[in-house]
Parts: sequence; C-alpha cells; structure tokens
Amino acid sequence: MDSKLYTRPDTVPNPVSIPVPDPAAPPPLSLRESVYAHLRAAVLDGDFGPRERLAEMRLAARFGVSRTPVREALARLLADGLIERGDGGFFATIPNLTQLKDLYELRVALELRGIARAVENPAVRHDPAVLTAELGRWYAMRAQPPVPGPRFVVQDERFHVELCRASGNPALTDALVAVCERVRRVRMYDFLTQDRVDTAVGEHIEIMELVRDGRLDEGHRALHAHLGDSTAAVTEHARRAMTQMALHADHP
Repeated sequence: MDSKLYTRPDTVPNPVSIPVPDPAAPPPLSLRESVYAHLRAAVLDGDFGPRERLAEMRLAARFGVSRTPVREALARLLADGLIERGDGGFFATIPNLTQLKDLYELRVALELRGIARAVENPAVRHDPAVLTAELGRWYAMRAQPPVPGPRFVVQDERFHVELCRASGNPALTDALVAVCERVRRVRMYDFLTQDRVDTAVGEHIEIMELVRDGRLDEGHRALHAHLGDSTAAVTEHARRAMTQMALHADHP
C-alpha cells in the first residue's frame, strides 16, 4: 500500500512501468503475470473508487502495455471475486453489509483457531522467532505511533497474519490472508484517528505478549475481545467499517 490510495475517476495517472528485476534475481514474471499482479494490488489497496470503471484503455495507459494483458488480468480478477461486472464495465467488488459480516465472522473463527489449536494440543507451540520479530515492530510503533490513515490497515493485517503463521498451520494462514484481502477495501477506513491506531497498537502488543509467554487462554480471550467477542460486536464492527467507507469513498 505504498501507492496512492485514492484515484479520481476522471483523471488518468501517469503510466506505471513494470519494474525490471536484477539479473541475479529469479526469472521475472511474464508480462501478463506482472500486469495481473500490479492490477490486483491496486484493486486491493483501494486505488479505484467504488464507482470507478476499470476501463481497459485507461489501465493499459497506466501500465504502459497493450489492452490484451489488461483484458486477461480483468478476467482473472473477475474469477477471483475481486472485481464484478456492472453497468458499462468492471468495478472493484465491495461487499455489502451481510457479506462483510459473514467475512468478519470467518476471520474471527480462523484467527481464534490459531491459538485454540495450541491450547488443545500442548505439542503445538507458537514459533518464538515469528512472535519476537513481530513484537519488535509493534514496540517500535508504540514508541513512535504511526500516522493514522488507510495505509495502516496493512500493518494491522500483518500482525494478525503473523500471529496465525506462528501457530504453525500454513493452510489456516493462507485462508486468513484470503479473507483479509476480501475485506481490506472496507477495513482501511477503520484507522483514520490517532486513538484508533493507538488502541490497535496496544491491544496487538498485549495479545502477542500473552501468547509468547504461554498464557494461551488469556491470549485467546484478548484476541476474541479485540476482534469482537459476540455476533453483535462483529456485526457492529462491519457496520462501522461500511459507514466509514461510505463517508470517505469519494475523497481524493
């Protein structure tokens, strides 16, 4: 999410060249894969407004390519469920409140399972190296709080994914990553005030310290409270996120 998060629908950005990797690096992606990867990242990062049409010609100019790889990328993103076909073209998919609530509930279930599996099986231990590295990042953020804004959602996602990854189930982590991507366009509006960011930083540190110290039952409860410890709380989180997105969707 280093790219600009908001793009006015009536403007055409400067062309974005596909970076050329170092000769010693692994083989580069094909042109079609590169265009798909860049367009996918732009959709996930909120580069396109909710009502902004993803026009082939405009995207081809953005990436400095012909329309063919753009057309293929759009077809793949449609299959991924990240864009949808609307009146006059393709648009970034925005879940409705019911869909968002369902995705939030799935996210809660996946995250809690990462700790629960260690509670149930003493042989399952969270990777201390992963916990230590991620805690170090959040200690630094507590010492120097990040600026509020939509980009903070990526830091938030990383915490939750790394906590899950430390539990040692890659399939669980992959599923969580997929859910986080589906809700990112809405959740990025969760972190627009300093108190919201500061609260997230403090709660993340508390949760991860409890898990690091083997206080798994407490860590599980703290994570549950952080995510929403009831259906009503999860629904309220989803509703608040949708409201914030609606308020800020047209901002440049």
